[in-house]
Amino acid sequence: MISTYASKNKELLEQQTKRESNARSYPRRIPIAINEAEGIFVKDADGKSYYDCLAGAGTLALGHNHPVVIEALEKVIYDKRPLHTLDLTTPVKEGFIDEVFASLPKEFASRAKIQFCGPTGGDAIEAAIKLVKTATGRRSILSFQGGYHGATHGTMALSGNLAPKEKVNGLMPDVHFLPYPYEYRCPFGVGGEECHKISSRYIENVLDDPESGILPPAGMIFEAVQGEGGSIPAPVDWMKEMRRITKERQIPLIIDEVQTGIGRTGKLFAFEHADIIPDVIVLSKAIGGSLPLSVVIYDQDLDVWSPGAHIGTFRGNQMAMATGAATLKFIKEHKLDEHAEKMGKKLQDFIKELNAPEIGDVRGRGLMIGAEIVDPYLSPSKTGSYPANPQLASRIQRECFDRGLILEVGGRHGSVVRFLPPLIVTERQLDDICSIFKEAVKAAVKAG
Repeated sequence: MISTYASKNKELLEQQTKRESNARSYPRRIPIAINEAEGIFVKDADGKSYYDCLAGAGTLALGHNHPVVIEALEKVIYDKRPLHTLDLTTPVKEGFIDEVFASLPKEFASRAKIQFCGPTGGDAIEAAIKLVKTATGRRSILSFQGGYHGATHGTMALSGNLAPKEKVNGLMPDVHFLPYPYEYRCPFGVGGEECHKISSRYIENVLDDPESGILPPAGMIFEAVQGEGGSIPAPVDWMKEMRRITKERQIPLIIDEVQTGIGRTGKLFAFEHADIIPDVIVLSKAIGGSLPLSVVIYDQDLDVWSPGAHIGTFRGNQMAMATGAATLKFIKEHKLDEHAEKMGKKLQDFIKELNAPEIGDVRGRGLMIGAEIVDPYLSPSKTGSYPANPQLASRIQRECFDRGLILEVGGRHGSVVRFLPPLIVTERQLDDICSIFKEAVKAAVKAG
């Protein structure tokens, strides 16, 4: 007999299905109504506990309801600080900017300007594109296959995923897609290090070819680790080449740090792995310390747009600035970026040691890891990669969920199982997560 309480999760999910838009996404794959949350754990309305390795798609750097976040919220309320200020400044806002600028490489911070945007990464990407178009007077934007930059009209045009675009006409024009160095499924059919070397040579040739069909671009944008594209890290040497190529041609380089920023990849900012200085970075998700916030930080030479060139009612979220500053400070003080590097290596090593033929590739940086699920019984490509197996990836996700582990799938054909745990995950917790994943893979393969 099922008690009234035991059916609460199902009841809430059915209510959500009836009332929410058909565009909802996560609940279709992760059937949970979250009732409580603390640290890396969430508890559903039936009282079942789960390890949360989705963490708000990377938003919850410190997990759920971390004490420093709660303290920052309480202080804003206790001190009767304003909660909403448009772009008027406050002590809280200036303190947040101080913390962010102190976290950037000195060479970048010394010339930096910051623009507060609407509370989503997509709005900040829109602002970054408007910024470089205004500064250069050009209109073409270089983006990359497999990239994801948002779901607005403009950011959808910049993203590689075709499905969302199929029924939406009139997306932003003059976006040109270049090959991203995805070594497992190399766009040039060679794989290995040659993949990124050919990519660099190809891009440089395109930019210097008077018959390329691409006008001098207003900017280039990429993720240092493609997130929704399947946790694909850009090789360090390739990032260095992109910086050289764009700098020599006076093309502003925009790095989308919406998911990678604030310690996620083992550095505070993912571009630091390559020891480069971009012209523009875009931050959201973790920068708000669990709350909605997004900013664009850029070189002062680009600051030629007019007052009101990018606005938004909710760019003055004081609570998010308070929690963001507290989160950033905690990450630095406790060296959680280094911890993410250590835990990420442990996680990658574990998945590789499973030696499961259905796991074609394991990759990522820090605590941004992807395991690409394949069908090893079909013929491989010339470079040795097997066809994607999205059905098995979905089964693995569901088997993990049934055992108390929340993961996401993404990448080509939805065949990459993605790990985005909070940066505070402990070694013991990671052992539990690995154990659950191992059993889930076995069960999913057996069921297939």
